[in-house]
Amino acid sequence: MANKFKKGDNVIIITGSSKGKTGKIISIKNDKVTVEGVNQSKVHIKPSSQKPGEIKIIEKPINISNISHVENGLPIKIKFIIDTKTGDKPFTKKERISKKTGNKIN
Repeated sequence: MANKFKKGDNVIIITGSSKGKTGKIISIKNDKVTVEGVNQSKVHIKPSSQKPGEIKIIEKPINISNISHVENGLPIKIKFIIDTKTGDKPFTKKERISKKTGNKIN
């Protein structure tokens, strides 16, 4: 089955400590999603002889069930439709559509 979320989609966090924040998906791995600017954590890097120590801020992954697509600042549900095109070779294409407005999600 096709995945509802793709890299670069705008999403909103619907549960957890970052509830209400929006951002773009950076990466997807199994059922975990990394969203830009959400669920940030400080990581302390130990100094070495070549580099001094530092503190980096990184985004940690969150569960895919805690996000939803966003449209006009509100979470929306999506559905899949199968678009059939006729021609020399018939082929089908699954497209993601907003249930609320009917707009295609790229």
